[in-house]
Amino acid sequence: MKYFPFLLFLIACGKEAETSTAEKPATPPPRAPNEVLLSKAQLQAAGIELGTFTRRDLGTEVQATGQIDVPPSHRVSVTAIMGGYVERLPILPGQYVTRGTVLATLRSPEYLKLQQDYLQSQARIVFLKQETSRQQILNDEDVGARRKLQQATSELRTEQAAAGSLAAQLRLIGLRPESLSATHIKPNVPLTAPISGYVKAVLANPGQFVSPQDVLIELVDRSDLHLELKVFERDIAKIKIGQDILFRVPAQGADAQPLPATVFLVGKSFDDDGRTVPVHAHLHDTGPDAAATAALLPGQYVSARILTGRTPQRTLPEDALVPGGEVSYGYYQIKTDESGSTFRRFSLRPGATDQGQVAVRLLDKLSDTTHLVVKGAYFLDAERNKGQGGDD
Repeated sequence: MKYFPFLLFLIACGKEAETSTAEKPATPPPRAPNEVLLSKAQLQAAGIELGTFTRRDLGTEVQATGQIDVPPSHRVSVTAIMGGYVERLPILPGQYVTRGTVLATLRSPEYLKLQQDYLQSQARIVFLKQETSRQQILNDEDVGARRKLQQATSELRTEQAAAGSLAAQLRLIGLRPESLSATHIKPNVPLTAPISGYVKAVLANPGQFVSPQDVLIELVDRSDLHLELKVFERDIAKIKIGQDILFRVPAQGADAQPLPATVFLVGKSFDDDGRTVPVHAHLHDTGPDAAATAALLPGQYVSARILTGRTPQRTLPEDALVPGGEVSYGYYQIKTDESGSTFRRFSLRPGATDQGQVAVRLLDKLSDTTHLVVKGAYFLDAERNKGQGGDD
């Protein structure tokens, strides 16, 4: 009986250990880093919806950058045919001018000398015509020498050629030879606009001497704006004449609607610096986008999407994707029971978007019948991050 208290003590300790073991909750098994478990209540509260891949004909596209440009024939540098001093310069950058508008007035002693030479040549032609006529009469009457008639005829033709050359030079500098006379010699000449357009730059000022190689004024005709894009070597085989383009001008802001254009020329050689090929496209200057197109300026930077065709592609709703830079993520169901459902994350690359559906290229192998989360992917990703202590 002396061992009885000791036995009671052992029995009490054993019961206490059993009670402690029974009350201790079971530790849930660890989950993989890309998995998340939701209870039925969480599934209902988050509005998780399941579905599968769909296949739609979505447009394939090529990304490109470039600028608004005009053809070389619509961009003019105005120079002086003969050097001179700028007398008047009545225009300002940004001003619209029509063809023939006087852009500047130049003066120089050379202009006076050219007019003098022309008038003297014209006077000599009058004398030589009379001399030739006299020699012709003498020759017909066998009084004069035939050689003198030939000499007079030759000198007349030579002087007529010289006068023609001087007249052409006068027209080049903006003077009309037929309006000149001994009492009407102009000390200055006008510099006129060869095209209609906007003044891009004024590079001279009154009193400055300008030589023929100096550019005084630059004009731009905006009537034929187009896109000049640079397409990389790997994509150029996809570009064809007639393809549609949607482009944006970052300077107009992120909310600006994309504008349409159409490819009309694909370059046949690479640029030396970036291994790119130039692609030119006409802007659509009619329809609802005409006002936005009219506001574009030559030289503005653009980003563009060249629509190269339509092909059947796997798609998912936008709500099924969690963006992550170049690689995005989605979730699919791997198990469901009374306690809830387990989902696993997979990687993909998003493509073109059409009416809320995004073309996807899977980086993990999945079948078309996989039970995918088509709504609520953001909630699943947040729960996974909480379980992992942040994104991995």
